[in-house]
Amino acid sequence: QRQLVESGGDLVQPGGSLRLSCAASGIAFSIYTMGWYRQAPGKQREWVAFITNSDDTNYANSVKDRFTISRDNAKNTVYLQMNSLKPEDTAVYYCNAENTITRRKYWGQGTQVTVSS
Repeated sequence: QRQLVESGGDLVQPGGSLRLSCAASGIAFSIYTMGWYRQAPGKQREWVAFITNSDDTNYANSVKDRFTISRDNAKNTVYLQMNSLKPEDTAVYYCNAENTITRRKYWGQGTQVTVSS
């Protein structure tokens, strides 16, 4: 069974940090491009960052220089280190896996990040 399980979401003060994790199972993790998306209340889901199976990364302008995506193929896990958090980073964060050959995508259930004083 293919499954993505996010964790690490929490309530944090502005300027704080969090690390999100996404553990994958049932997929050949090393051939997938892994990504993070987020959806704030009343807004559409937006792309945050991705990391390819060759460790190339890319970030949305809104998080560049604050967020870092990484992956551990031995643990089938992708991470999102979030620093200097802002209230506008508040959202449900979703993990995404895209098969680089078939382009089929899988989603996790999301984890809530709230940035507030």
